[in-house]
Amino acid sequence: MASMDSSNTNSYSAASPDYVQPTGGAITRLKSDRALLRRILMIGGVALVAVTAGGFWLMGGRYVSTDDAYVGAAKLMVSTDVSGLVKDVDVVNGEHVKKGQVLFRLNPKPFRIALANAKAQLALTGLTIDSMKKDYQSMLAGMAAQRAQVDLDQRNYARDVRLLNANAISRSTYDTAEATLQSAKYQLAALKDTAATQLAKLGGSINLPVEDHPQYQQALAVVREDERQLRHSIVRAPFPGVVAEVDSLQPGTLVISAMSSFSTTSAVALVSTQDDWVTAHMKETDLTHVRVGEPVTFTLDTYPEHTWRGHVLAISASTGAAFSVLPAENASGNWVKVVQRIPVKIAIDHQADDPPLRVGMSAVVTVDTGRYRWQRLLGK
Repeated sequence: MASMDSSNTNSYSAASPDYVQPTGGAITRLKSDRALLRRILMIGGVALVAVTAGGFWLMGGRYVSTDDAYVGAAKLMVSTDVSGLVKDVDVVNGEHVKKGQVLFRLNPKPFRIALANAKAQLALTGLTIDSMKKDYQSMLAGMAAQRAQVDLDQRNYARDVRLLNANAISRSTYDTAEATLQSAKYQLAALKDTAATQLAKLGGSINLPVEDHPQYQQALAVVREDERQLRHSIVRAPFPGVVAEVDSLQPGTLVISAMSSFSTTSAVALVSTQDDWVTAHMKETDLTHVRVGEPVTFTLDTYPEHTWRGHVLAISASTGAAFSVLPAENASGNWVKVVQRIPVKIAIDHQADDPPLRVGMSAVVTVDTGRYRWQRLLGK
């Protein structure tokens, strides 16, 4: 049945007016043309792929990227330099605060008592200085009186000398006059020393205003310090941000001054909402043409559909391992070369529609160096 169909087909083809029986030479040329076309397509296809790949390679290299990047921001454990018991906590975890907004307050009573005592001491110091001035004036008057006594004793002594020479008085009377004169002179010298000491205590001049006296300035400094401590019993936000770690600070908690304990205790954490950045740990081999100020785009794992823009703010002067606690020791011959990572700080150019950022978020950073590989090959 199959052979019958085949013979019928051949008979029909041969009977067709368009049918031409191919010759042996035509068949050979047709096969040769097909082989040539196949070789041309194969060689041309490989060449096209090579040229396309080379073009892509030469036009590449402009962008360098890394996924070893994280969001950073200015953060601070806000405490105070005075010690006291917490009276009120004015914020809660996650609350956005403005610069200068109250975070918590210490009990102000001890600070007010200390301030009142310092002000009383300041007033007493002023009265003491006034009294010292009056004492100095009394000393000057005493010196004048003693100087007059010295003058009198000097005249008496001179008279006794003449009388002694004339044998009109006894030797004992002369000796008494001489001793009286010397005693008066010694008393005058003592009064001068006492007055000089008192004048030194008055700052070298009796006309020096009380407010400029060193003792008054010392007492005034104590008042100002107590006023400062009273102000610092109210702790405010040093910059706008979001508060955290508030639960560890409750009314009645004893806050120890960071100045006295050399550590921050019972503080409120504050994370800035304005001073933020991205730190990208980039391979050293990718930083050949990265410069400060070059544009940057990045995405966050939390918001993969949103793209942030920024620019290179700074490139670290050392690798991340240079300041590690246990740096690598490569002095021996047994070591493995590892591509180092260098931190690159990226400033964020915030836009109105940007989602909120959180410190520590993972980012994928791409830096636009503006230089293609063909430009590097040509030295441009």
